Amino acid sequence: MARSREQQLVETFVTLTDTLVTDYDVVDLLQSLVDNAADLFDASAAGIMLANQQQELEVIASTNERSNFIGLMQLEAGEGPCIEAFTTARAVSVETPAEMRRRWPRFAAASAELGYAAVHSVPLRLRETILGSMNLFRESTGALNAEDAIAARALTDVATISILQQRTTEHADLVRSQLQQALESRVVIEQAKGFLSHTHQVNLDTAFTLLRSHARSHQSRLADTARAVVDRMITIPAADTSVSARTAADGGNFKR
Repeated sequence: MARSREQQLVETFVTLTDTLVTDYDVVDLLQSLVDNAADLFDASAAGIMLANQQQELEVIASTNERSNFIGLMQLEAGEGPCIEAFTTARAVSVETPAEMRRRWPRFAAASAELGYAAVHSVPLRLRETILGSMNLFRESTGALNAEDAIAARALTDVATISILQQRTTEHADLVRSQLQQALESRVVIEQAKGFLSHTHQVNLDTAFTLLRSHARSHQSRLADTARAVVDRMITIPAADTSVSARTAADGGNFKR
């Protein structure tokens, strides 16, 4: 039986709060957050950016290659709602392409090319500490309703607390190091995606699904599995035909 929206929201909170008492994979935690946020808030795509040790944003998780690309475009252009949410520590909501063009011309052009008409960005913030931002992209105009905006903020708050749970004055350097490792993990994950995509002749979204499924089924960290793929220490078989068919059917935007 399909989960109700309320059940999915509760399960997402449970997943995030579980990290408060157990060891966890930061990359997989944030990937789960964007996957669920896209479904919960009727977004076409979602992504998260984290700040590295130089306070420069990097894409750490995205629901598909389109949202990954639009994140990279913002970084290249130096403008966009995701960057503004991070620098101002406030949620940024843009309801129409016209408003995007007025505020961020280069971002608006990339968004239009990818079919996005509205975006809602939420900072990952705990008091004065800002780790990055979560960004919800929609193909239709309009803002999130008030209830959804509150729920999205609550999810990012819990995720931020989860990441910073062990942060004290003594552990500040350790936390920064852990976040940097998470960002570096994304590099090897992208390499593994490219390898699987080439090996199995599938798109990058399907390749990521294969990688993540294998990591979860073997109770391994996503980055460790990716590194093993790149180093040729493990072989991940091709996706079954049902997964490949669904991914091809929606143009390569199969949500991870």
